[in-house]
Amino acid sequence: MPFKYNVRGENIEVTDAIRAYVEKRVDKLLKYFPESTEATAHVNMKVYSEKTAKVEVTIPLPNLTLRAEETSIDMYGSVDLVVDKLERQIRKYKTRINRKKRDAEPTGEIFLAGPAEEMDDDFVEETADIVRTKRFNLSEWSAEEAVIQMEMLGHDFYVFKDVESGNTGIVYRRKDGKHGLIEVG
Repeated sequence: MPFKYNVRGENIEVTDAIRAYVEKRVDKLLKYFPESTEATAHVNMKVYSEKTAKVEVTIPLPNLTLRAEETSIDMYGSVDLVVDKLERQIRKYKTRINRKKRDAEPTGEIFLAGPAEEMDDDFVEETADIVRTKRFNLSEWSAEEAVIQMEMLGHDFYVFKDVESGNTGIVYRRKDGKHGLIEVG
């Protein structure tokens, strides 16, 4: 089943030709998922005054979120680059999961199990320090799987529920490029 699309433009009108091109290129990723996968690809396109085009694609799935962004001088080129980046992320993720499955007991279909990552995105009253609150359910992961999810999202940290201990954990990227783990008891 093809993805559903939410294509938005900032400082650009999203024409039928651009929309069709985005859908054609992003649908290329469907080969990595079971036919029953239903997802919405959120595509945000921006054009800046210095003649650069940025494309951001976010695809929330039941137990992970694929996200990538790319900038180039051409909107179509940015679409190509972002789809290539997403494809690399998927292959890297599947390779790591398959390696982990070989080393441990099977855990089932990785793209089909687990709760949605983000449940709600609420804004709170603006204060001096906190201007936004984000609520989400904690997914159960091992620390290694949480690092993979953090990298896939392009974040510097990731909060998760440790599958073994049941405690909350936070993995983060250190300045030296390695990863750290904070365990909350």
